[in-house]
Amino acid sequence: MRLCHIDQLPDGASRGFDPHQVGQDTVLVVRQGRRLFAYRDACPHHDTPMAWRKDAYLDGTGQHIVCAAHGAQFDIATGLCTLGPCLGESLTPVPLLIHNNGEVHLAPQHPLETPT
Repeated sequence: MRLCHIDQLPDGASRGFDPHQVGQDTVLVVRQGRRLFAYRDACPHHDTPMAWRKDAYLDGTGQHIVCAAHGAQFDIATGLCTLGPCLGESLTPVPLLIHNNGEVHLAPQHPLETPT
């Protein structure tokens, strides 16, 4: 399932996606150079959405993913909580495929992907 083209994700920024059109973002993606890190948009503390506003998943420095509800901070590359009420827990990774043409897709057969 296509999410976007990599050029639609600015370097150092985050973006939420609603791939199954459920009415809220269920996947968050952070771009660092040519690398993308994707996670379920749900804090492990209480399974709440992470962004404080649309596509706002990062702290002011852009160095951590932050849960707006609880203030927990997560390492971008690993999803591990490094500060906050769910210390030591991790975000749920979402595997992506980045095609040679720059198209970004959910990996086939991922639980967030529905077979077509």
